[in-house]
Amino acid sequence: MSWTGGIGWACNKVIRLIVRGLALSKIHPNVLTFLGLVINVAAAVLLASGQFRWAGVVIIGAGLFDMVDGRVARETNRVTRFGGFFDSVLDRYSDLALLMGLLVWYGSINRPFYVVLTALVMAASVMISYARARAENSIPKCKVGFMERPERVVLLIIGALFDRMAPVLWVIAVLGNLTVVHRMVFTFQEAKLLEEAQLRVAPAARTAEHGR
Repeated sequence: MSWTGGIGWACNKVIRLIVRGLALSKIHPNVLTFLGLVINVAAAVLLASGQFRWAGVVIIGAGLFDMVDGRVARETNRVTRFGGFFDSVLDRYSDLALLMGLLVWYGSINRPFYVVLTALVMAASVMISYARARAENSIPKCKVGFMERPERVVLLIIGALFDRMAPVLWVIAVLGNLTVVHRMVFTFQEAKLLEEAQLRVAPAARTAEHGR
């Protein structure tokens, strides 16, 4: 086993122990989801005050709740449609809370350019999720693109811990909006294929109907 594989195995074992402990405590998975939001709001307050490294540590803690809530739901047979919806909605609030914290910080130190850059990241974060949700009303799946939520959170953690938030915001702004464009192109192509398939099926169906 490689050292990276060993780290992954150890981390997974720790998470399983945490999940088992939370399952035994009978805490509801939706409560864990909500606690994740509360912790992210605390991280946003730290970002707003310029305490980036502490904010990075707190975001890691919030990420732990984000990792275990679904597993606890499966472990305790509490997987529900509403639970998935609730998790997605609170994830969006968590993302926006962190970025609002950055908006407050850059506004307070009079950096209007970075206020705009953070706003672009905020737009990308919302639109990545919206593009997928809207696309999947028309096509079966739309998970293309690199800048999913886990990647964005990891980048924010790196930016906060190493005090390199500006480059991180550039990466998320560019790749995030490219992900939205990628999903638009993918949806266009997939929707066109589905429409063409329906057009081919329709004449065949009419011919079969006349042949009866």
